[in-house]
Amino acid sequence: MLSTFRNFAAMETIIFLVRHGETVDNARQIMQGQTQGCLNERGTGQALAVAERLAVERVEAVVASDLHRAVQTAEYIARPHGLTVTTTPLLRERDWGSFTGRFIPDLRGEVWPDDIESEEALLRRARRFLQYMTATYPGQRVVAVGHGIINKAILACYAQCTMREVQRMMNAEVRVLTVSAERAASACAVASAATVASAE
Repeated sequence: MLSTFRNFAAMETIIFLVRHGETVDNARQIMQGQTQGCLNERGTGQALAVAERLAVERVEAVVASDLHRAVQTAEYIARPHGLTVTTTPLLRERDWGSFTGRFIPDLRGEVWPDDIESEEALLRRARRFLQYMTATYPGQRVVAVGHGIINKAILACYAQCTMREVQRMMNAEVRVLTVSAERAASACAVASAATVASAE
């Protein structure tokens, strides 16, 4: 029985979920969405600090959104471990459509355009990401560098709650998830149902 338990535990994937460091557009309060973005001086310092923190952890892979600001952050984290960064579009930030490039305070009260990625689509992408991680890195410890809103969707799937219940991640913040293939397969379905229910 004990060996069976250890076997099951070994198949769990430990995810160090990170939000990228502060960017030029973060500081300017510009809606970045799926634009590439670039770390500013503060963001570089944040990335170096989180890299130093994670340097003492056993890390077997580093995965990032394919947007430049996430890759930059991930490269700092990967360096002490001698790892290269694998990118995936599953970790891209929410597509903000026509709001992309706009000054965020100006958007308050505006009607959302139809070309914004829906919350349901975002949660589906988050579920695919968790499934990808457990299938690709079973039993491994992996850093995943994403963005504020997609990370929030991933955390909602993980916690089986709505996105509104998830506290927003700050730049270069780390949260640790322990995910099995079974949990990844079912979690987002629960989160999606909760989102629909809360909207009714």
